[in-house]
Amino acid sequence: MFNVGDKIVYPMHGAGVIDSIEEKDILGEKQSYYILKMPGEVKVMIPTAKAETVGVRNIIDKSSAEKVIGILEKDETQMDKNWNKRYRDNMDKMKSGDIYEVADVVRNLSFKQKEKGLSTGEKKMLNNAKQILVSELVLAEHSSQEEVEQLVENKINTSFMMFRAEEVQPESVVNKFIPFDGTGTND
Repeated sequence: MFNVGDKIVYPMHGAGVIDSIEEKDILGEKQSYYILKMPGEVKVMIPTAKAETVGVRNIIDKSSAEKVIGILEKDETQMDKNWNKRYRDNMDKMKSGDIYEVADVVRNLSFKQKEKGLSTGEKKMLNNAKQILVSELVLAEHSSQEEVEQLVENKINTSFMMFRAEEVQPESVVNKFIPFDGTGTND
């Protein structure tokens, strides 16, 4: 059971704060819901009775956040060469709700994007995984979204240069993360 003010993670959506617990009558069924305030002023309703079943958990603590950052500093883990299998494997990692697995997806797809680019589906997955990762680290580290996004990018860029730079032709490296939603700039 969670309480108002608790910082929790809703797998595939990210981290937020329980704003309230309310009784709602939806389709003639009265249930209690956690009203979760997510980044960007988005609110999500999660039935309290199903919260654990869908994988809702408390956010990580500061020492766990450091371990997550450590994952971004490592070399990529082995991924399937078949993009369809790779996509399914990464989706399973994200659905698990395990922040370490999400960090692994962010690092691996970021490396792949820098090496040779990603398919549209994988770009969208990378964007979603980053949002999930950043939202939890913001709450765990008590930092701003901008600070955490910059930290994640810096760690990925540093580890990519350390582990992959000599294997990649400089002109083929994508140096900037371009969000899938088209809000990136071309400067």
